[in-house]
Amino acid sequence: MPTLRRKTKLSIRVRTKTKRPAAARAAGSARHSRPARKWSARVTRTSDAMDLPQGTFKSGSAKKVARTLKRAANASHRRKASPFQSAMSVLNFEINRAGKNLSATRKRVLGRAKTELRRAYGRVRP
Repeated sequence: MPTLRRKTKLSIRVRTKTKRPAAARAAGSARHSRPARKWSARVTRTSDAMDLPQGTFKSGSAKKVARTLKRAANASHRRKASPFQSAMSVLNFEINRAGKNLSATRKRVLGRAKTELRRAYGRVRP
């Protein structure tokens, strides 16, 4: 049985480059102009790392930060790793998320808190 062929009309579209106004070119496309989504905010909200008390990282004492993290890590059921790993992970996340906005003083305190956390769990480096 012979197949029937339909005649199709080919239409060729020629794209012409249109110049956008200078303001539109400078602003970029609409896709890039919206505010960026904060992945770290979603992680903080939905992570199974652990439940932390409000203002855990605001303390001026490294020992207090480490003690609070240890207490929260041991009490939390929302963690996948060991209490030490979860506490250290949350502390590193806080340091990294703050980035350039973290003052030298805060960076020092949180850095010392890592040492205190290791000491609290008996994982002191030689």
